[in-house]
Amino acid sequence: MNRRILQVGPLKPSLAATLTERYDALVLPDDHARAAFLAEHGPSIGAVVTTGRTGVTADLMAQLPSLGAIVNFGVGYDAIDVEEAAARGVLVSHTPDVLTDCVADTAIGLTIDTLRTQSAADRFVRRGDWPATGSYPLARKVSGKRVGILGLGRIGRAIATRFEAFGCPISYHSRREVPGSPYRYAASPAALAADVDVLVLATSGGSSTRHLVDRTVLEALGPEGYLINIARGSVVDQAALVELLLAGGIAGAGLDVYTNEPEVPAELMALDNVVLLPHLASGTVETRAAMEQLTLDNLDRWLADGTVLTPVPEMPSRGAARSR
Repeated sequence: MNRRILQVGPLKPSLAATLTERYDALVLPDDHARAAFLAEHGPSIGAVVTTGRTGVTADLMAQLPSLGAIVNFGVGYDAIDVEEAAARGVLVSHTPDVLTDCVADTAIGLTIDTLRTQSAADRFVRRGDWPATGSYPLARKVSGKRVGILGLGRIGRAIATRFEAFGCPISYHSRREVPGSPYRYAASPAALAADVDVLVLATSGGSSTRHLVDRTVLEALGPEGYLINIARGSVVDQAALVELLLAGGIAGAGLDVYTNEPEVPAELMALDNVVLLPHLASGTVETRAAMEQLTLDNLDRWLADGTVLTPVPEMPSRGAARSR
C-alpha cells in the first residue's frame, strides 16, 4: 500500500502544518505546474486530504492510480466524486457528528435573526437612525412558528430538538419516512413548504439534491414564509430565490451557503429581510478542532489497517480489494 499523502486545496492552517510535519505530505499545485507534479508524484499517492469545498474529481483520481483513501475535512462531500471513488475501491471519509451542534445552533440563530431582523436593527442603530427616525419597524415572532425541516438526518434532528424548545410544531421531508420520528412527515418538499412558516434546509448536497428547492417549492412557501439554508447552495434554485425575494414572493431568507461561493448575489445585499453569512455554520474554535482531530484519526486508521472511522454513507469503512 502506497502511503504518501497529498493535500488537495486549502486546509485549516494547523491541519496543513500537521500534514507537512507529521506525514511529510505533498501539496497539489493549483497552477501550470500541476501536470508535471502529477506525472512525477501521482503514482506514489496513497491518500488525499481535502475539503468538501475543493473535493477530488474523477479526472484527478485517474492520475492517482494507487489512491486508496480520500480523507475529507467536513461533513459535506458533494465536490468529491464518490461514485467514481467507489468504483475504484477508494474509501471516502468525512467528519460527521462533531459539527452537528454548531450547525444546528447556527440554524436557530439564523432563524431568529431573519424573523426578528436583528442584523438589520443593528445596522439601524449603527447608522444613527434610531434618534433620527424613532422606533424600528416591528418584526416577526419565532416561538410557535410552524417549522419544516428538509432532511431529518443528524443535523436535522438536532435542529428539530432546538425548535421544540420554542414551542414550534415540526414537520419534515426526507428521502424516506424516519421510523419512530415524533414529527409529521410530508410527502414532498413542496407539500412541506406549503404547510410551514419556516423552511429549514438540512439535507446533503450533490447531484441528487440539486435544486430540490425549486421555484415550485419556494412559491409553496409563499409570501409569509421564510427560508433558512445551512445545507448547500446547490440545493436551492438561487435565481428563483432572488427573484421571489425581490418581488415579495417569500417573506425572507437566512443563508449560510450559496451556489457559487464565495460569490453572493448582489441583489440580496440591500435587503433587510435577508441575513447573509459566509458559510460559517461549523465555524467555532471547538468544532473546527474536533473536525481536525477526526480528519487525522481517519487518516491514521487508513494508514494502520486500510479502514476509516467515519466513511461517507455510500460506502463501507473498508475499500474494495485492489492491486497496487
